[in-house]
Amino acid sequence: MIIANPIYDVVFKRLMENEKVAKFFISTLLEQTIEAIEIKPQEFTYTNELAGIAVFRLDFIATIKNDSGEYKKVLIEIQKAKNPIDLMRFRNYLAEQYKKRRQNKQRKRHLAHHYHIYTQFTLPEIETPCIKVERNYKDLINKTILLKKSEFVEKLTHDSFVVQVERITDRYQTKLDKLLSVFEQRNFTDNREITKNFAHEPDIDELKTITDILHYVGTDPEERKQIEIEQEAWRTINAMFEEKERKYQQELEEQRQELEEQKQELEEQKQALHEKDKLIEELLRKLNEKK
Repeated sequence: MIIANPIYDVVFKRLMENEKVAKFFISTLLEQTIEAIEIKPQEFTYTNELAGIAVFRLDFIATIKNDSGEYKKVLIEIQKAKNPIDLMRFRNYLAEQYKKRRQNKQRKRHLAHHYHIYTQFTLPEIETPCIKVERNYKDLINKTILLKKSEFVEKLTHDSFVVQVERITDRYQTKLDKLLSVFEQRNFTDNREITKNFAHEPDIDELKTITDILHYVGTDPEERKQIEIEQEAWRTINAMFEEKERKYQQELEEQRQELEEQKQELEEQKQALHEKDKLIEELLRKLNEKK
């Protein structure tokens, strides 16, 4: 089956606008049952003058049923970026925005917990395609792990998930494997990497919905045009960034050469002073001999 590459913002957004897909994507990563989800994500694309479009974010409010049968509302933030540094810039940007707009804090205050899902970029130190970073409560006196949770701590901190699409393999066994399989960056139909051949047979209903959406987006001329526009925008951004990086490296090299020249000049001055000192010592010696 031909499907669109879901790493593009326009394609990923189309997927996550579907309630069934959003619940499947989030519940599979969280390994929790999503009873309901608000399909009114606040799409946000962070832009700056250096790197252009850097981070694509969607927000969801989900109702989760925990193991004890209780229901709680949580905030799910899905952030997609090519580089971890873009996310760091984006978090700093959000911190400044939250200072200016107090209502954002009020909106989040009633939520029991926050989950952050980061996708697309690659961590060089970690090879697995999907990572969960979670907190433990540790009793430092007795050196034990506490099982009880605090509402204050739960609101203060959050669990994170990282999906490294470049590290996804053709493994197709668990529900998580099947979700990740649509993001696998292989088997492209051409060198533009807009569409690819999905080699597996969708054997669960949610995955069938995902592949149907991606097939439509990848084969419809108008939808494909939107992907091509985004791809061209990224080419322009990357070219601009590469040019800035080239100029930056050139400036660094010029500064390095200038420092080397200054260092050489100082060495020559030091050598000249040393020669003068030797000459003065020689003159003083001869003067003493005459006396």
